[in-house]
Amino acid sequence: MTTRRKHLKTLGASFAFPYLAKTSWAQTGPNQILSHASFGGAGMAGSDLAQIKSHPKVRVQAIAEIDPVRRGQCEQRFKDVKVYADWREMLDREGKNLDCVNVSTPDHMHAAMGMSAMQMGLHLYGQKPLTHDVAESRVLAEYAKANRLVTQMGIQIHSSKQYRTAVQLVHDGVIGKIKEAHSFSGKRWGDSNPKPPGEDPIPEGLDWDAWIGPAPYTKYLKSYYHPGQWRKRLDYGTGTFGDMGCHIYDPTFKALGLTYPISLRSEGPKPNRDNWGFDAKIHYLFPSTPYSVGDTLPVTWYDGSAKPPQEVISLLEGKKLPGQGSVIIGTKGTMLLPHVGMPSLFPQKKFVDLKIKEVEGSNHWHEFVDAVLGNGPMPSANFDYSGPLSETVLLGGIATRFPQETLIWDAPKLSFKGNSKATALVSKSYRKGWGVKGLG
Repeated sequence: MTTRRKHLKTLGASFAFPYLAKTSWAQTGPNQILSHASFGGAGMAGSDLAQIKSHPKVRVQAIAEIDPVRRGQCEQRFKDVKVYADWREMLDREGKNLDCVNVSTPDHMHAAMGMSAMQMGLHLYGQKPLTHDVAESRVLAEYAKANRLVTQMGIQIHSSKQYRTAVQLVHDGVIGKIKEAHSFSGKRWGDSNPKPPGEDPIPEGLDWDAWIGPAPYTKYLKSYYHPGQWRKRLDYGTGTFGDMGCHIYDPTFKALGLTYPISLRSEGPKPNRDNWGFDAKIHYLFPSTPYSVGDTLPVTWYDGSAKPPQEVISLLEGKKLPGQGSVIIGTKGTMLLPHVGMPSLFPQKKFVDLKIKEVEGSNHWHEFVDAVLGNGPMPSANFDYSGPLSETVLLGGIATRFPQETLIWDAPKLSFKGNSKATALVSKSYRKGWGVKGLG
């Protein structure tokens, strides 16, 4: 097993960057099977694991699931797989015999788990957002690149024909040079109420301290954090933007060739002490790209009840704005891209005779597995691409804490110019006993 991992790492060392390099690698032996482990066993983790497991060259060796009910479900579903309550024990016992992992847990655990796995030489499929904090995303992306590890972020629509077709239309200049873009989600992962007082009994078999991990400790409140509600909480989730921004911003980010923003400005409500707010409206200003017109490129995010302005909606000629998606405005026309759906072009009369050539999609999870095997290119949402995307999304969360202030971003220094309070939110100190080398 160790010999096989060395062989796979050697293949990984030959990966060419950047995104979607065309190089292919020779097939490995016909009996090559990857040993895989999952951080999380239900919810999104269950979905990721099912997709990865469906690849004929993958054998699931271990699962770490902290919830006792879900752990029992995993033991019934995967009878030949070792299921652990503690992910650290799983890595300690199984890591030397693994080839790859997926991290599909609440946001606050992504960096610690992902970095720990990569430091053992394991290739990583990491759920979106890549991490909870901006600096963590930079560290993981740089570590993966320096160590030639195969990575993929869980923004599976990135590999769909819908999003790939939209990207290609922009790259082909069908709507001209891009003037501005607007992305939105009607989801409401926030809470305007203060955190309730008191605490509840911790369910038997749930290691609450380990669930919190490197984040600040908090008393257990039934159904307030786990399961599912953590997305609303500042220390554990990343709000609507963190949940959906990585998905919905992705085709705009790729199509427009974006990297890091110049500045951000939030015009929505501020989070309270514990929870993310609703109805965000965040203005980003990016440097110009080969696909844009002018010296800068404005991109705006809206969530909850916030929506693009009427002058943008009017460009859709009466077509109803979907609940989630993007509007990209060019010098020759406008594109509406629903999440998830095929792009529409406006004015309709201008494009009525245009036959949109669909770009073939791929299996996002199998793309990762094939790359680990050396049978395909570096995955399309590898951390070289998805790291900056995650950083950009997470910067939006910081901006919401400073409403009506323009924040100037210094990407190389990971800091906001002249704003030490905003810069302090770029990274965090890990709770004692939960530090990971290179993090916290």
